[in-house]
Amino acid sequence: MPGTGLWRTKSIEQSMADTDEPDTKLRRNLSAWDLTVFGVAVVIGAGIFTLTARTAGDYAGPSVSLAFVFAAIACALAALCYAEFASTVPVAGSAYTFSYATFGEFVAWIIGWDLILELAVGAAAVAKGWSVYLETVLGYLFGQGAKTTFDLGGVTVDWGAFVLVAVLTTLLVIGTKLSSRFSMVITGVKVAVVLFVIVLGIFYIKSANYTPFIPPGQGASASSETGVDQSLFSLIAGGASSSFGVFGLLAGASLVFFAFIGFDIVATTAEETRNPQKSVPRGIFGSLAIVTILYVAVSLVVVGMVSYKDLATSAGDGSHKTLATAFSANGVDWAANIISFGALAGLTTVVMVLMLGQVRIIFAMSRDGLMPRGMAKTGGTGTPKRATLVVGGLVALAATFFPADKLEEMVNVGTLFAFILVSAGVMVLRRTRPDLPRAFRVPWMPVIPVLAIVACLWLMLNLTVLTWLRFIVWMVVGVVIYFAYSRRHSLLGKRQAAGEAPSASHAGEPEGPPRVPED
Repeated sequence: MPGTGLWRTKSIEQSMADTDEPDTKLRRNLSAWDLTVFGVAVVIGAGIFTLTARTAGDYAGPSVSLAFVFAAIACALAALCYAEFASTVPVAGSAYTFSYATFGEFVAWIIGWDLILELAVGAAAVAKGWSVYLETVLGYLFGQGAKTTFDLGGVTVDWGAFVLVAVLTTLLVIGTKLSSRFSMVITGVKVAVVLFVIVLGIFYIKSANYTPFIPPGQGASASSETGVDQSLFSLIAGGASSSFGVFGLLAGASLVFFAFIGFDIVATTAEETRNPQKSVPRGIFGSLAIVTILYVAVSLVVVGMVSYKDLATSAGDGSHKTLATAFSANGVDWAANIISFGALAGLTTVVMVLMLGQVRIIFAMSRDGLMPRGMAKTGGTGTPKRATLVVGGLVALAATFFPADKLEEMVNVGTLFAFILVSAGVMVLRRTRPDLPRAFRVPWMPVIPVLAIVACLWLMLNLTVLTWLRFIVWMVVGVVIYFAYSRRHSLLGKRQAAGEAPSASHAGEPEGPPRVPED
């Protein structure tokens, strides 16, 4: 029946037409350079400053550089699919919008709900990390008594994270272009710090630290990564744990995937880009290429400076180790201080761009009626102010009052799931709408999308069992909300019920002309 199908699709033409509605129109003022800056700004952050040392010490040893390469390959395959979609459908919403055009409304809602998990939880987790670095920097400036948290009736309040989110929310409300300029300055600072780490660290490399490159796997008795805490693949394959060995390397690749999250956010800004058909693919590939080179170089330097055993979480005081740890271990404390300042700057833009992506997802879903339509209003600033304030409030709440343990893996599983749907969606849209102009086309179709799906599934299998259980619970909650609210308020459903748009009979079939006969 018209207006009731779970698989009703929103045509590309309708998605494009919706971008011209006066009340929900975004301002087009971003260039390919702006998008590259956004990509680098969000990707160089939590991963390179914190995950590099932790993954080497707990999972992969010196082979952490290979883990980054494996994760980068999966990202590159998915990036090709994102680039074709974004250049064909330059509309806010990224994977959500792409899925609406190919798989239908229900899958689009699921992926939108999934992206909320990725971006909002990711922003809160990184804001917590930013607050930790702020406390370190305040300690350098004012003494070790400086704290960014305080106790309020038995609840730990993180005022540092709250202040960061409040300031960034204000910047995003003012305008995306200003946010881009702010990102450009801060990104320049943190890239300089990363290059500083590479150049200075080379002089402290000891070749003996690279042996064994892939440390032998640990037994269950020697590892904390067992049971629901070990990777799903190692559990299925009968591995004792996912610490070191081949299982550790693969688990490390799935963990450092968090370090690459963000390049897909470039696609969410397509509607605000002056020439999205060319600028979006350039922004995606430019940012991904830059950060991959930097990540591999940094990981090789860090594990060459100190033994991977000294980077383990259990080593010393039990705290997570960072890039600064490697320099402190070599007596270069002044360099460790510089790195801490660079990390503070780096994490700032990560939180901002994650929030930007989250706002654009909610904006797109609200414009379609799957969330309250009021959040899609843009007003005189050309930015979705209400959606920005809602996202800022939720991220501030989570970052201020909730712990951030295990959030990286939750973000990873959500992102990988989105990558799989986008990669499959490119193949569907090629078959159902071959007539659409494509400024960028995925080469070797369908080999590349299939490889992207396989690579992402492989990384998902190497996430922990507990992460999978949490992800399933989150998805179940999303399904309940869809049937309780979104399905009844869907703008597309109302249009179909009023006879304004024909109902698609199955996922992937376009709504309006030109139509392609079913195979």
